Amino acid sequence: MIGIFGGTFDPVHYGHIKPALHVKQVLNLSQLRFIPNRVPPHREEPWLPVEQRLKLLQCALKDYPGIVIDERELKREGPSYMVDTLKSLKHDFVGESLCLIIGMDAFSGISQWHQWRSIFKYCHLVVTTRPGYEQTNIAEQMNIDDYRFLADKITTHAKTLSASENGKILLQSVPQLDISSTQIRHLFNSGLDPGQWMPEAACLQLMRYKTDDN
Repeated sequence: MIGIFGGTFDPVHYGHIKPALHVKQVLNLSQLRFIPNRVPPHREEPWLPVEQRLKLLQCALKDYPGIVIDERELKREGPSYMVDTLKSLKHDFVGESLCLIIGMDAFSGISQWHQWRSIFKYCHLVVTTRPGYEQTNIAEQMNIDDYRFLADKITTHAKTLSASENGKILLQSVPQLDISSTQIRHLFNSGLDPGQWMPEAACLQLMRYKTDDN
């Protein structure tokens, strides 16, 4: 099974990396593909240009085995819709199961994604949660029709994913870091060192870029 972890990574930090690595270990993924997007469809223009977001990701992940940086969304024109990316991946990895790793905030808003119900034709979904999270909390955050569509797909048992090629939703508890890219940007713009929240090589690259940019 191949793990897919997409995002703007603006910039990348341990809050992205460590939960994804935990899922890789729990599910014994053959590889984990980080997929930076070019044009995020659901947010404002990124803080960093695409070339720098990619460079920081390369710096951050270079020492982790089994991780691949997949540039297909950067090479595709238009908004970076995940359903299109999954179609492309299924074409490239015939017979492989895919699992798309997202956080609970993204999952709560999944009905806003382009052709979101079609996503389950191409992959399993792994939703990273805080320890102790209860499935009943999901219904409170979603439209009732959307929840009904999703409810019978949800499991908390990782082994369930191996029973089918796609269509399941695993709620997977992972270590949580209380950090976001927004907070990293705020620290940096305030003249504070975000080094404890990012791999050292990525932090140094960010500092070099911002120094040159100024």
